[in-house]
Amino acid sequence: MDEEAALIAAICRGSDAAFNRLVDNHQQAVRSFLRGVTPGPEDAEDYAQETFLAVWKHASSFRGGSVRAWLLSIAWRKAIDSHRRWSRSRRRDASYQIDLEDRPAEPGIEAVLALQQALSTLTLDQKAAVMLCLGCGLTHSEAAEVLKMPLGTVKSHVLRGRDRLQAVFGDAP
Repeated sequence: MDEEAALIAAICRGSDAAFNRLVDNHQQAVRSFLRGVTPGPEDAEDYAQETFLAVWKHASSFRGGSVRAWLLSIAWRKAIDSHRRWSRSRRRDASYQIDLEDRPAEPGIEAVLALQQALSTLTLDQKAAVMLCLGCGLTHSEAAEVLKMPLGTVKSHVLRGRDRLQAVFGDAP
C-alpha cells in the first residue's frame, strides 16, 4: 500500500493526523484548481473546505488510484453543484423580478388605512362576505358555503358592504 492510500485508510479509522497530512499534501493543488474554475477566491476557499470535509466524512469511498485525482474530482463536483444552485437561484430571482414588475403597484399606507377604516364600519358578516367575494375572488355560492349562510344573505351582505365602501371611496373597491 502506498503512502497516500495508507493516509486514506488511517482517515477511515478516524486519524486526525492522517487527515491533516493529506490536507497539507494536497490543499495547494485543490485550491489552485478551484481558483481557476470558480467566480472568486472566496468561492475557491469555501469549496476547498467542503472538499476536505467530504473527504473526512466519506474517505471510505476512495476506490484506489490517484488520491489527488480523487480529491480534484470531489472539488469539481462541489464547484459544479454550487454553480447549478447559483444558476437556479438566478433564474428564480429573475422570474420573481418579472412577477413583481407585472403586479400592480402596492397601495400606499394611506389607502390601506382608509380601507381598514371603511371595513370597520361593516358588520362582521358583511365584512366577511365582502372580503371573500371582493377580496379573495370567491363566488357568492362559495362564500355562502364558507360562511354557512344562505346564498341570498351573502349576496345581500356583499351588496350592502360594497355600497358602504363606495360611499367612503367613491369608486368600486
